[in-house]
Amino acid sequence: MSVNVNRNVSDQFYRYKMPRLIAKVEGKGNGIKTVIVNMVDVAKALNRPPTYPTKFFGCELGAQTQFDTKNDRYIVNGSHEANKLQDMLDGFIRKFVLCPECDNPETDLHINPKKQTIGNSCKACGYRGMLDTRHKLCTFILKNPPESDSGSVKKEKEKKNRKKDKENGSGSGDGGNHNEIDAPDAVHGDDDDEDWAEETTEEAQRRRMEEISDHAKNLTLSEDLEKPLEERVNMFYNFVKQKKESGAIDSADKDILAEAERLDVRAMGPLILSELLFNENIRDQIKKYKRHFLRFCHNDKKAQKYLMGGFECVVKLHQTQLLPRVPIILKDLYDADLLEEDVILTWAEKVSKKYVSKELAKEIHAKAAPFVKWLKEAEEESEGSEEEEEEEDENVEVVYSSSARELKVETVEPEKTEEEDDLDIDAI
Repeated sequence: MSVNVNRNVSDQFYRYKMPRLIAKVEGKGNGIKTVIVNMVDVAKALNRPPTYPTKFFGCELGAQTQFDTKNDRYIVNGSHEANKLQDMLDGFIRKFVLCPECDNPETDLHINPKKQTIGNSCKACGYRGMLDTRHKLCTFILKNPPESDSGSVKKEKEKKNRKKDKENGSGSGDGGNHNEIDAPDAVHGDDDDEDWAEETTEEAQRRRMEEISDHAKNLTLSEDLEKPLEERVNMFYNFVKQKKESGAIDSADKDILAEAERLDVRAMGPLILSELLFNENIRDQIKKYKRHFLRFCHNDKKAQKYLMGGFECVVKLHQTQLLPRVPIILKDLYDADLLEEDVILTWAEKVSKKYVSKELAKEIHAKAAPFVKWLKEAEEESEGSEEEEEEEDENVEVVYSSSARELKVETVEPEKTEEEDDLDIDAI
């Protein structure tokens, strides 16, 4: 069965497909391991060596990996479910396969062993940039470049060696021979700056500056991560604030998520976004910025808890307008899939003064009580309906009749106990 390479795309006619991962657990005890049976086919669909996603699993799970390229066996130590590995593969695809500009997987990796950088180019939209080299897999990629790229590196070295030999041998020759020898080298030379020398348009210069700025960002990653949490949160706050003031906030959801991940403050993102993007018109703003919050809150309960804290802070700032509308706003957040049911119910169990005063927190919880009650009743009703269906199924019996042509389904009344049969009416 095949799935979309970018599983965020639900279009069944999406052209980029890959096989679903098949995992097989082998061994017992300390020797237990998971063999990814079809890793070669999956890697071929992603245009990446099969060792890359396998090593990525090892980095993410903290497990050792083994590669048997002759027999196409790619192994991750430990017992791991196929669904878990499939979800993890989405992370590999997002970081190392999809184009940051057009989200298409038609990308190639280019390794520069001298500068220890990994370039990324897209055949679909022409994007060229640098990969974030913070991930442990990048070290493995630099040591094990793709075959096509390693071949180009060898060719480049051979050309440079030939060029040096020609230059050394042309010293005793005349000027005419020197020009004849060097002319082809000038045409086919692989200097680092040649691509930019050919294109002098504003678009080419803009792409070059973006690539340089991306590379500069990667160099400062380690410095930023060494800073205290409070300082990193302030950096993220200023980044989002700048996007809002420049009018680029509406389309900056990917950039905001990337900056939060870069500063390692992803879970706290909804708290900062709530402060900057919500005011007394929060109901309209939930719809407007739903995509921004979903990037943080989808399947992340920790981020949803921070969103609840941000919601309390917004209510505090606009208490008069928002306090009476607390249950309606919570339902909007719930309907937008920004808050899950169990996160809201857990929040309702305990009044916290982490973000607002104890008195205001009690008022917010009191106002939210009708919505919380509705959630609980809806949950109980769904559980009750399931129990009723089970009871009905128990009272249904399939009866076989030799004279009938098909099976008959009859409802059977529960049998009476002996006590009921011996019950004396006059004794009541």
